[in-house]
Formats: sequence, structure tokens, C-alpha cells
Amino acid sequence: MKLPAIALVLVTALASTALAQQRSGPFVVAESGSGFGTLADAVNAIGSGTGTILIASGTYRDCAVQSEGSITYRAAAPGKAIFDGGICEGKAALVLRGRSATVEGLIFQNMRVPDGNGSGIRLEQGDLNVDNSLFRNSEEGILTHDDPAHAIRIDRSTFSRLGRCDRDLSCAHSIYIGQYGSLTVTRSRFEAGNGGHYVKSRAARVTIRDNSFDDSQGRLTNYSIDLSNGSAGTITNNEMVQGKDKENWSAFITVAPEGRTNDSSGLDISGNSASFVPGLDRQSTFVANWTDDRVKIGANKLAAGVKVTDRR
Repeated sequence: MKLPAIALVLVTALASTALAQQRSGPFVVAESGSGFGTLADAVNAIGSGTGTILIASGTYRDCAVQSEGSITYRAAAPGKAIFDGGICEGKAALVLRGRSATVEGLIFQNMRVPDGNGSGIRLEQGDLNVDNSLFRNSEEGILTHDDPAHAIRIDRSTFSRLGRCDRDLSCAHSIYIGQYGSLTVTRSRFEAGNGGHYVKSRAARVTIRDNSFDDSQGRLTNYSIDLSNGSAGTITNNEMVQGKDKENWSAFITVAPEGRTNDSSGLDISGNSASFVPGLDRQSTFVANWTDDRVKIGANKLAAGVKVTDRR
């Protein structure tokens, strides 16, 4: 049957409306072009598959739990998509336990929960890649469980005004990595901590390179890098500055202060600088080692008052 022209116009309009509705929403699955009103709906649409969620500029109270699949969370305009205080499962804005996740260009802020570990990202299993993202004004930036078979990579990211050690709760840190296979942190900035360590890691292997640790505005902070159970790998070309208001200023880097689980004899620490804020007269140790592992400490630029190493 031949439809009259007016009917054809109506059908076309309805089809266009349906397509617009399909593509509407700030969370767009790139592979299908489908838009969703919540991040959780976009994550569920990808399910066990592989996909990218493009996140429009804006400030969101959204959160999501990824239980399967491999998902990239990408800001449509880097630095313009902000997750502000939305928490899933009492843990984080993103709770990740799929095969893998990648986070690109996002901001996470104001994450707080009753147990004191409110995070931008809670990683429970799988690989994680974080690039060009900002974590600020929260209890923790990234907190993970144990997954020795997988890897974490952080590049070109900033961690600001994170951590806490109060309320008779266990401390939170800028990043706290459990027993992962490896941790790589490159070209990133850690600053103005509110307690705890800047990098706390139990990973078997680390690559920590070309980062800055600016504690000049820190408050009740501890170590720049805490390798809680020891680690192999490299710590190179980092700049570390201790501020005045520290809870523990006895070391910049620690090796196995909570017991030796990983062999640190292959750990290479070289090409770094360690200093105090101007006008601060203090004694500290660059690398405090709680093991007999022969950590390789190469040439580093240490300020007056910073001893190279000691055995604790």
C-alpha cells in the first residue's frame, strides 16, 4: 500500500525521534552510538564485551560497578567531565572488577565514605590504565584489592589533597595498591596530601619514573613512596620535596616496613632528587630498608640533612 506523503513525513519524524532518543544522554557507547542517562546503564550495555564510554562535559553524581568486560571511560573533552561525590557500594565512583578498565581525561573529587576509604577508583581485579586524569579533595585517589596476575599503569595524572589518618580508622593514601603483579607510575604529580603516604604499594614490581612529589602544602603526611612489603623494579628521575607539617618525616622511600613478601634485591633507585621546603632544617633518610636485600641505590641528588640509606 502506498502511504500518503503526510504519513511518510510522520513515519520519518518518528524514526528520527527514536534515533535521537537512542543517541541521547551524556554517556555514549562509542561502538553503537547509543547514549544513556546514567553511567551504570552505559556500563551494563557493554556487559561482558569490549567498549568505550564517551563522557560529555559536565559534573556528575553518577557512579558505576563494572563486573565484567573491558571498558574505556573517556572524557569527550579531557578535564571537563567531573565525578563529584557519587559513591557505589560504599566504595568509589568506579568499582572495577571486570577484565580490564582504562580511564582517560576524567576528574574525581569529594569522595568520602564512613570507613574513610572513599576513592575515585576501587579496583578489585583486572588490569587498570589511568591517563591524564585528576583525583582531588577525597579520602583516597585509587585503592585496590590483590590481583597478582594483573598490572596497573598510571600516566600523566595528578593526585591532590588526598589521604587521611584520623577518626581512629586505618589511614588512607593518595594511591594504595594491593598485591598486584606490577605498578607503573609515570609523568604524574602528587601534592598537598592530607595524611598517609603518597604512593603505598604492595605490588611485586614497580616502575616509578619522572614524577613529582610536592609535599610543601602537605598536612600530617608520611612517606613519598612506601613499598610496604618490598618490591623489585625501578624508582628513577623523580623529584621529592618534604614539607614542614608531616606526621612522619623519617624517610622519603621505605622498603618492606610491614614485612618482606617481595624480593627487593633487584630494586634500582637512581636519578632522583630529595629535599626539604626552603628554610626547613631537618634530618631524614632517603631510602629506609627493613630487609637485608641489597637495594641498588645509584646517584641521586640529596639535600643537606638527607642520609642515603639506613637499615631498620
